[in-house]
Amino acid sequence: MRKKSKTIKASNQSSFYFEDYIETNRKNKFAKKTNIFLDRIYLLFFSFFCLILIFSIKIIHISSNEIETFNQGNEPSKFVLLRRDIVDRNGILISRNIKSFDVAINPKLIKDKNNFLLKIRLNFPSLPINEIEKKLNKNQWFYLKRRIDQSEREKLWALGEKGIIFEHIQARMYTHGNLFSHIIGQVDYDNYGVSGLEKYFDKELKDKKLLKKPIKLTLDSNIQYIINKELNEALRIFKATGGGALLMDVKTGDIISLVSLPNFNINKREEIKYINKITKGVYELGSVFKTFTVAMALDYNLFTPQSEIKDIPRKLKCSSHEISDIKEFPKNLSVENILIRSSNIGTLLVARKIGEKKFKKFIDDTNLLKSPEIQLEEVGNPINFNWNKCKLETVSFGHGITTTPLQAASIYAALVNGGRLIKPNLIKNNQTKNYKRIISEKTSQDITNILRKVVTDKKGTASLADVHGYNVGGKTGTSQNYKDKNENLNTFISVFPTQEPKYTLLVMLQNPQVAKNLIYNYRGMKIKGTRNEAGWNSVYVAGKIIKKIGPILAINNEEFTNHVAEKIN
Repeated sequence: MRKKSKTIKASNQSSFYFEDYIETNRKNKFAKKTNIFLDRIYLLFFSFFCLILIFSIKIIHISSNEIETFNQGNEPSKFVLLRRDIVDRNGILISRNIKSFDVAINPKLIKDKNNFLLKIRLNFPSLPINEIEKKLNKNQWFYLKRRIDQSEREKLWALGEKGIIFEHIQARMYTHGNLFSHIIGQVDYDNYGVSGLEKYFDKELKDKKLLKKPIKLTLDSNIQYIINKELNEALRIFKATGGGALLMDVKTGDIISLVSLPNFNINKREEIKYINKITKGVYELGSVFKTFTVAMALDYNLFTPQSEIKDIPRKLKCSSHEISDIKEFPKNLSVENILIRSSNIGTLLVARKIGEKKFKKFIDDTNLLKSPEIQLEEVGNPINFNWNKCKLETVSFGHGITTTPLQAASIYAALVNGGRLIKPNLIKNNQTKNYKRIISEKTSQDITNILRKVVTDKKGTASLADVHGYNVGGKTGTSQNYKDKNENLNTFISVFPTQEPKYTLLVMLQNPQVAKNLIYNYRGMKIKGTRNEAGWNSVYVAGKIIKKIGPILAINNEEFTNHVAEKIN
């Protein structure tokens, strides 16, 4: 009985341990499977996390350096670079990169091409439907429109076509549209500069280390707006085909405003048809050159302002050319009156006294016949000039010689700033310190006084620029276009205030007409326009401009100051 009992016990024990082993083995297998499953989840999660991390790092890297946009299918990939902001002298924004879109079409994904074309025609009538149709039929990927705004994107999105592809890109936005077009220039669709400052400073504007630091210009947006508005109004009044204006600091060369008309909207990527007339245009500027001749004569101590030239003929022959004055002047004129009244013959006689050698030296010293140095790609090259018979005589009063308006204005600045030639500048705090002297301080003072008399003297040619309180001086120039003798070019280069010159303002009108309905306030009289010289249009415009920008420039208005003083007393 005991043996049986032991057997049974042994048997039960054996069964217990066997079952426990099986159960434990099952648990181990389950745990192992669970662990493997969890390991896979962890691995998947870790892989996903790594992908997100890599993607995030890539986005951050791209955002800080450049935007990369990828097309689909057979569409090429490209990089669109970021660029620095451009601001005016007061920090007002002129140019900035913004988020935009390019819209492309994959014809293979357009099911009903005729219906698609109908939708495009209805929603975007300005797009070239015929060209779009040709591209659709080729079944090759193409851009429908570049640089679209959010509203255009929404309209295209609403069409519900799978074949419409939107690319997120960086577009260059110009806050003032046309206002600075000839200065700022443009970039291409990949944000590379192609004209103006955008091209000249392309490398600096793309500098990744300086992306948060804008390029500050010498330009003043408010003054630019005023001058642009007045010049546009002048083109309307005088029916001129074009014009230009330049305002520059005579001591530093800083350009406060530069306007060239016609201009264009630089937010639209179109072929530029118009040149920068101030920096690129090359012209015969006429009588504004007479100031150079008189300055030379005074600086070489050949004359004083009061020196008298006697027996001045009405007409004079040089070789086969006949030179004359358009008006009859007294036979005897002082040197300053020759400039005040703008006598061709008188200026010619002064030039003969100077001689070709000295005259040529002055021209060379002033760089008048060289391309202007300025931070723009668009600069003009004066036509080849040779000193031959009668050149001295004609050049003395501004005929037979060409230059850019920028060069002429720069020399005027030197004539009134104490005699030092300045370098025109568009970048704030970038002035050249070593200025080249071209005339003495005494000559500079004499010339400044004479230019003031051109405006104030009853026989002067620029009385319409006599804005009370601002002491304006200057010289007119009326000439023909050397390429088209039927086209006039009327120029006025002014300086103000003449008691302590700070600014020079050049105003130029191309082919202006007589403004018969314009009422002039001429020397206290109300008269209608009957003449077409610079004194009756360019001078008139300059006067209006100076009157409006004088307070902004903080020019002391003597008339206003005296008026206030009288009220106080």
